[in-house]
Amino acid sequence: MIKKMKTKNLNKIIAAAILALSTLSLSSCLKDSSFIDLSTTPNVVDMPMSGPAFFGNDAIVAAGIDTLKFAVELSSPNTLSSPLSVTVGVDNTIVTSYDAANPSINYLPFPSNSYTFPDVTITIPAGQRVVYLNCVINRNMLSPSSSYMLAMSIKSAPGATISGNFGVHYYHVIGNDFAGSYTWDYRRWQNGTGPGATNIPPDITGLGQSGTIYPISPTEIQMLTGYNGTGVNYDITFTRSVSGSTVTYSNWSVQFLPGDLAKWSAAGISNMVPPKFTVPPPATNASPKVFEMNYVSGGASARYIDDTYH
Repeated sequence: MIKKMKTKNLNKIIAAAILALSTLSLSSCLKDSSFIDLSTTPNVVDMPMSGPAFFGNDAIVAAGIDTLKFAVELSSPNTLSSPLSVTVGVDNTIVTSYDAANPSINYLPFPSNSYTFPDVTITIPAGQRVVYLNCVINRNMLSPSSSYMLAMSIKSAPGATISGNFGVHYYHVIGNDFAGSYTWDYRRWQNGTGPGATNIPPDITGLGQSGTIYPISPTEIQMLTGYNGTGVNYDITFTRSVSGSTVTYSNWSVQFLPGDLAKWSAAGISNMVPPKFTVPPPATNASPKVFEMNYVSGGASARYIDDTYH
């Protein structure tokens, strides 16, 4: 017969086991160090949601004059007891380096007459962490067929470390004739076949929404579909030809990329009929900028989806 172990002794054994596991975990991470000393963490200055990881977020799609608002932030265990000076400005050498490392798109530096932002030294006050800055740009001064980059950089921060990952905003404009803001109409038919010959109305609509067509390259664009709200994009490619003042578009193709299809798979959704254009996309630069696509997706039941950007 096995005797019951007293609760007090059992608690001691459990506590000893947790301590042993914790010690093992720390020793494997810290090797010779037996504790984590957060007091040695440096004061880091960064710009939230910047750097290569957020390159796509820094795409400029608004037309005409626009204001870029961004933050300069102190990341540290504690706020500072004295003010911290930080110099921020445009650095065109970053554009040159980026082009060399990423030759698929050649970015030109923003011309000096296309933005307003001289180097500025700001002060993060004692006891605070964030200061906001504005840069005004004018896309009317840019050639629509060329791609441009405005590399906004933290240039100096005496007494602090400049973040290596979040120290530059790669604001950029990709020369793409279709990028920008659109009106977006979303329609869903529960029957999986669409309106049909009898013009069956959709069961769900989202009409007159604000939508954005994002440039991926001069001849590739992406825009959201409204189905399921999982952030799936149409990926559209085309060929662009120029003859005098006429621009011709051909070889249009639309698809869902594997990474986006995986979002649906995780939600139990499959793409039963791949996307296609409901109406032909623009043929020339004189054509209306209208993109209407449809497809069939669903889980247990199929859904016919139609998205229109115009």
